[in-house]
Amino acid sequence: MYPNTGYSGGGGYPGGGGYPGGGGYPGQQYGGYGNPGGPPGAPPGGPPGGPPGGPPGVSPEIQQWFASVDRDRSGKINAKELQSALVNGQGKNFSDVACQLMIGMFDKDKSGTIDINEFQQLYAYINQWLGVFRMYDRDQSGHIEEQELSQALQQMGFRFSPEFIKLLIAKSDLQNHQQMSVDQFIVVCVQIQRFTEAFRARDREMKGMITIAFEDFLGVALECSV
Repeated sequence: MYPNTGYSGGGGYPGGGGYPGGGGYPGQQYGGYGNPGGPPGAPPGGPPGGPPGGPPGVSPEIQQWFASVDRDRSGKINAKELQSALVNGQGKNFSDVACQLMIGMFDKDKSGTIDINEFQQLYAYINQWLGVFRMYDRDQSGHIEEQELSQALQQMGFRFSPEFIKLLIAKSDLQNHQQMSVDQFIVVCVQIQRFTEAFRARDREMKGMITIAFEDFLGVALECSV
């Protein structure tokens, strides 16, 4: 337990990229965020045919989608290519920040790109987050509001004050300060998870508070921020 910090250790995040989920959620395609059978933001009519005889362990569906996203045929996908394939429930492409974050989580060689095997992991990861988001976007509007965000975070084991929830929404919705899209939701949750892991590593006695040197604090902030 983490008293006074808002973290109770329950629930769990979808696992991926070095942030294993404690339980997690089953991956499921969110109908309002892409066409059935393909990744979010898929063009109408489904994916084009992928190359035959792809890498072992990679499903034909993933091979097809990788080929459609890998526009320069480099065998790698960067954040811009990923962004072109992902559309949130409001009809907008995922943000630069979200795409860079997700590429970075699965980019094992730190090249700024992911290969088809890493893409398969990312594909499953995105669908897991869509499943979480869908649980709380009950009207399928493509966004969640303060109460829904609070409920989602509580399910993951975090009890935050209404004021902090308002801050999270305001940082995501810079114009109206009222709602959060799925890509913003992913960014916020991953950042919270990163800070939680950094805090947990320093709170060895699990008191819910730490003493941290200024330079260490800056290092945590830089490493955990997108």
